[in-house]
Amino acid sequence: MAFAGLLAAAVFLALAIVQAQATAAPRGGFSFDGGSQRERSTVRSALEASAFDWNVIAGHVTVHIAAGGCYAGKGQIWLDPQMLAQGRDAWGVIQHEFAHQVDYFVLDERMRRELTGVLGAKLWWPGAGSFRHDAYGAERFASTLAWAYWPSPHNSVYRRAHAEATAMPVLKFRRLMDALIGSRAGRGATKNPA
Repeated sequence: MAFAGLLAAAVFLALAIVQAQATAAPRGGFSFDGGSQRERSTVRSALEASAFDWNVIAGHVTVHIAAGGCYAGKGQIWLDPQMLAQGRDAWGVIQHEFAHQVDYFVLDERMRRELTGVLGAKLWWPGAGSFRHDAYGAERFASTLAWAYWPSPHNSVYRRAHAEATAMPVLKFRRLMDALIGSRAGRGATKNPA
């Protein structure tokens, strides 16, 4: 009789857990707002080329494909179709904007303070001072992450924002990311850079 009661309690607990998971808000992933199949494919290919595990982003991201530049806000990324038309040469920019989502959803204030120092930034976010783009920790972080997990000659972040992308050597940055967010950061030690 005691065993039957224990079994019933275990079944009830398991059903309660399944029900809670089913009703919880969806986590992670991304969806598109606009864009052709080819443009959407370019975004997917950029993320697949990186050795970074983008699944660490705990929130949902909407990727808006529309003219007007490339930039990000928490849970939102805007990508210009002209940039996406560059194909593989656009992948570094896409990874940079997704790296901002890692900042928004994964990093905390302590991590940002540490990264500001080790990446040689003046501030994490633009604030009272007005510095060049590459002086901000958020930008150095995003470019360094894009470069460290996809160190390819096709990575335009390296060519366009060299000071940001090389704020820290690749392996040192990967080790730091492992220390900050655990082994969740990388999907593998190496990834084909081509």
